Amino acid sequence: MKRIGIVASRFNEEICARLLEGAREEAVRLGATEVTVHRVPGALEIPLVLQWMAQSGRFDALVALGVVVRGETYHFEIVSNESARGVMEVALQFGIPVANGILTTNTDEQAHARLDKGAEAVRVALELAALRAETLRGAGQ
Repeated sequence: MKRIGIVASRFNEEICARLLEGAREEAVRLGATEVTVHRVPGALEIPLVLQWMAQSGRFDALVALGVVVRGETYHFEIVSNESARGVMEVALQFGIPVANGILTTNTDEQAHARLDKGAEAVRVALELAALRAETLRGAGQ
């Protein structure tokens, strides 16, 4: 069973919508039996919703999608670093694969050039979910 949860930011909506579209298409192409999507305001809200999804026990893997484009203030570093830290904490706390597809770029053009990262994040998440299942079977669980 391949149950995948995706949390996608609405900030930088056009790019995020395209990342999400690619992620959904890839999940279906790879045979996901369930794809649940939650939208949140921005990248900093992603880890909390990932945590709720991980706590539910309903998912084999999770994906974080968003776009943070560098501006003229230090806010870019805070959002980029803290969202990445939060995503990793969920994976380590719950032992569930969480692929980080939050783009952190200097320009909108760089973000547009990386629209394939939504699909790539799904591939990573499902590959790790399969490895996790194999590892747990090998451990007698």
